Amino acid sequence: MAKEYKFNATELEAQISHLSEKGITELSINDLALSKDKKRLLSLINKIVKDAPDVFVSILIDASVIDKEIVLSASQAFLSFDIPLEATSKGGKLLFDKKFYSNKARLLNDYGLVFGFLLTYGIVEGDTQKNFMDRLDFALQQYPNHIDFPQTEKDSDTAEARVSGIFSAQEIRYCRDLAFSCRTFYTSGRAVPWFLSALKPLRIYPSRFFADFAEWQRCNNCDFKSGFIPEKENHKDIEKMQILFLTEKYEEKKQHSLIPLVEDVVKINGAMSRLAGENEESTVKTSYHPDDLFSQEIYDFEAFNENVVMEECNVKIFAGEEGPDYQVLSNQK
Repeated sequence: MAKEYKFNATELEAQISHLSEKGITELSINDLALSKDKKRLLSLINKIVKDAPDVFVSILIDASVIDKEIVLSASQAFLSFDIPLEATSKGGKLLFDKKFYSNKARLLNDYGLVFGFLLTYGIVEGDTQKNFMDRLDFALQQYPNHIDFPQTEKDSDTAEARVSGIFSAQEIRYCRDLAFSCRTFYTSGRAVPWFLSALKPLRIYPSRFFADFAEWQRCNNCDFKSGFIPEKENHKDIEKMQILFLTEKYEEKKQHSLIPLVEDVVKINGAMSRLAGENEESTVKTSYHPDDLFSQEIYDFEAFNENVVMEECNVKIFAGEEGPDYQVLSNQK
């Protein structure tokens, strides 16, 4: 059983150099004061690079301190940033600066850094169901590795959503279920490499897609109220859910010819993620050659379907000398 250590803010920096000897492979830093202190964050990241290069570190960071200096330092470390997507209120009206956050996300993406968002609903005055759905759609367009919704976690100390004249209790429950469905499908499903590409042929906004998936979860007894905890599920089981639901949506939109491609993309990326996350090698049967599935053409499913010929393969996913790799074992006749 894995051991868990907790450090307070004053102990943290001194403990960085001792992480490896304690056998610590992952470290999560959730200090609100630190998240807004660029000088301390830089010092901490540089110490992680020097003394704990093999430890995966997730760091809560306020978007206001993300700049090129922070990003250059972080690009040398094995880490992920968790960024609260925060709205403000003025005169009872909700304000959310999309340009500010998109610029920060672009900088992180340009340097290939892993990052995720923290998203809440019904806390800031002026928030509504529509505003939350708009923020969720915006967040997913930035290609975050994950989106966390503290209000859907049982042991979270995040404030409860407040009922108001413009945000009813029913709408708050709707947003909770929407958030939970995203937590399941996108974050626990490790869907970032293919999610937006998969939605494009459906002509549907992410928030609408997750609303439909929330209903699917209710019907299959794996929604928020059921007690289902996606993080505790085997990723292969989440993957099966993804394929089942995507197949339903593609059939509903009469995109039957794209279903084999969708299945291939979900399965081969899922296998790659399990190799990286669980060191699990596997063999995947595909309808297309993996060279095509990992090509630039894959970002447009409809064009891919028009221009790429099917070639059934058995694809071995394994750890190569330079990282995750694949090999076609045999072509299916």
